[in-house]
Amino acid sequence: MNALDVVLWVVAPYLAITVFVLGHVWRYRYDKFGWTTRSSQMYESRLLRIGSPLFHFGILVVLLGHIGGLVIPKSWTEAAGVSEEAYHITAVVLGTVAGVATLGGLAILIYRRRTVGPVFTATTRNDKLMYAVLALVIVLGLAATIAANVVGGGYDYRTTISPWFRSIFYLQPDPALMAGAPPLFQLHALSALLLFAIWPFTRLVHMLTAPVGYLTRPYVVYRSRDDQRGSRKPRRGWEPTR
Repeated sequence: MNALDVVLWVVAPYLAITVFVLGHVWRYRYDKFGWTTRSSQMYESRLLRIGSPLFHFGILVVLLGHIGGLVIPKSWTEAAGVSEEAYHITAVVLGTVAGVATLGGLAILIYRRRTVGPVFTATTRNDKLMYAVLALVIVLGLAATIAANVVGGGYDYRTTISPWFRSIFYLQPDPALMAGAPPLFQLHALSALLLFAIWPFTRLVHMLTAPVGYLTRPYVVYRSRDDQRGSRKPRRGWEPTR
């Protein structure tokens, strides 16, 4: 292990986490109005109806797979009666299918954003950077899965990458675990760190929000400029106001 390994697998993760957390705090405090997906559905919906579900459902499966593979220790799945072979086959098949679906959906969304004039006009530099980094993360992850488990003889990342990932949050980072991983897995991890670092400054912030306030928000008051509002008595809660 050398100084570069410490920078890549200790300093870089903590730097990315710090920017991720503080960036969201800054964005929420100073740019609440910009905390949105900036939906472009009104400009074009045909391609969006295909690409968006394909991307979002695919990325959801990928995310759940990463949580299961990185967060849940290997000993837990074995204690639950899931053999290594069964876990490996399930992870590779689902991961490959979900990765292809995610990449296909993203390709459609990028094509739509580039070829539909109003959508392209509404695209910011941050959007372009986000799409490029997101595509890089997905491509490298899919390439690592195929190269190691389909083309190669297989690689058990739960004995190296997963313990390294958990060690970051235990505040006992072990860069040696990641230093011995295959290059494609290392590149995938580094690109993911870059994605998390730019996350707070892109439209990806919408993934961390939910419209909970809609459940308790008050009535929306509509005011009419028409003096003749009809003779029918308004329903309770819809009395006209001035």
